[in-house]
Amino acid sequence: MKLYMTPGSCSTGIHILLEELELVFEAHLVNLMAGDQHKPEYLALNPKASIPVLMRNDGSVLSEFAAIAYWLARSYPKAQLLPGDAEGDSRAIELIDYVVGTLHGQGFARIFTTDKFTSNPADFEAVKAQGLNIVRQGFDILNSQLPVQGYALGGFGIADAALFYVEFWADKSNIPLPDKCLAHYRLMCSRPVVKRVLMEEGYRLA
Repeated sequence: MKLYMTPGSCSTGIHILLEELELVFEAHLVNLMAGDQHKPEYLALNPKASIPVLMRNDGSVLSEFAAIAYWLARSYPKAQLLPGDAEGDSRAIELIDYVVGTLHGQGFARIFTTDKFTSNPADFEAVKAQGLNIVRQGFDILNSQLPVQGYALGGFGIADAALFYVEFWADKSNIPLPDKCLAHYRLMCSRPVVKRVLMEEGYRLA
């Protein structure tokens, strides 16, 4: 398999899942700042020009964090990356969708890629402030749903990989995490695979 990824991005969550499953794969770096996602060879893989992308052993391609994470969980059920019942699996997808669609797509996107939301530089700070507000409100909502200790839905799973990458962004952006989100982030950072993935991607945990 081949994972098309950018260090420190949402693809880090998929990187973690692949490593947790001990799967053999090639990592292909996509330099978003350099515009690699818009090159013809990449658009042939994913015309949405987004990451992550997973090329599977049969040559077929999956894009979107939730789809890749779900496929990994269903393809390797012994790892129990999903709770395994209708209620638990739905809660996992619910959390992932909120992380990707709201915290990432509406919040952090305004902070990291402000120019995509306004062409007027005079509005940049207002857009970033709006993004920060979305992120803070989002973490507060997730914090109210997380257990006092442990992983999001019992055992480690795909929901934790999604939550981790936005917690990581918050940490690196000096955005305080509410108590249960912070406990979850620290728990994730204590996993050997997470430590290894971050080192491989060029990050060091404090």
